[in-house]
Amino acid sequence: MRFFIVDAFTEAPFGGNTAGVVLLEPGAGFPDEGWMRQLAAELRYSETAFVRRDGPAEFSVRYFTPAGEIDLCGHATIAAFGTLFKEGLVPAGARCLNHTRAGDLEVVAGERVMMQMASPERIAAFDDPEWLDALLAATGGLHRDALAPLPAEAFSTGLPDIILPVCDVAALQALKPDMTALAAFCERLDVVGVHAFAVGENDGYTAHVRNFAPRYGIPEESATGTANAALTAYLHHHGLIADRARCVFLQGEAMGRPSLIHTTLDVSSGAPDIRVGGPCAIVAKGDII
Repeated sequence: MRFFIVDAFTEAPFGGNTAGVVLLEPGAGFPDEGWMRQLAAELRYSETAFVRRDGPAEFSVRYFTPAGEIDLCGHATIAAFGTLFKEGLVPAGARCLNHTRAGDLEVVAGERVMMQMASPERIAAFDDPEWLDALLAATGGLHRDALAPLPAEAFSTGLPDIILPVCDVAALQALKPDMTALAAFCERLDVVGVHAFAVGENDGYTAHVRNFAPRYGIPEESATGTANAALTAYLHHHGLIADRARCVFLQGEAMGRPSLIHTTLDVSSGAPDIRVGGPCAIVAKGDII
């Protein structure tokens, strides 16, 4: 069984968001769930993807944090299929089917991996002032005047996240969440975490973003594919991006690991088709004994 340490959403090592990738032996089933969780904890990255090949361009992928299994992880998917491409296991441009607990999703392999997301779903709006105040307190004691003139809402394209609009980039970078309170808040709502964003002034990015998921043992992530796909759905829902938008989100600035996450939106077939992706860099690889 081979393992890889991979930086996703960056072309060079030591940037982006790091994931573990484990390629199972041909014909092997998934190991015991407890063992996969323990290995994810041993690797100590926010997510580790376990990849089983089911056919020439068909794979099943399971995702584990150090705390347990989750349905889907964007940056670990980019890392996994970027690794398959770089190791010569799939050709450039291969349209692969990825079986996940969030559904069957298409992933296009290559130097830039692009993954299809689940159909966007608007889950909840924080119209109740009491809930909004609790969210703001957990996210760093924000006052309501620090919010952009948009609602805080929970959206999902495979994993549910709270989208939190902040008035400007300075306020975004100043956030200091109460991780214990935020984890409890997200558990009550059964969401992964909070994805805060702010729009800069003519800087070439769709938005600057920060992602907090302490419920799953992740204080902050430097690049989050699923949450930026959810943000793409949110922006389209509120008429802030066009029907064929191409977005670029800058994440990880506050962590010293800037990451560029690309998303595309296409509603020509009726239902929104959102894809998220970027490059990756293999930092290390070896064998699991």
